[in-house]
Amino acid sequence: MAKYACQLSQRKYTLDLLKETRKLGAKPCNTPMLVNTVLTKEGELFEDPEKYRRLVGKLNYLVVTRPDIAYSASMVSQFMDSPTVDH
Repeated sequence: MAKYACQLSQRKYTLDLLKETRKLGAKPCNTPMLVNTVLTKEGELFEDPEKYRRLVGKLNYLVVTRPDIAYSASMVSQFMDSPTVDH
């Protein structure tokens, strides 16, 4: 029973996250981020770093049940101090 409750909770959490980031209509993909993607600290700064930090925190929470996003969450976590639009 607990397994199903967790899945429902994670599903709602994920849908809320997609809605918050205006990505609800985005097409799913097998690989959230290409493995050879190189992110740098250069570029236009993200307008609301606090919003970026909240989003990355939520992604890190989802990693527990969605290990397929672990690499992407790890990559964007490296730029919490000064995120750019590319991140």
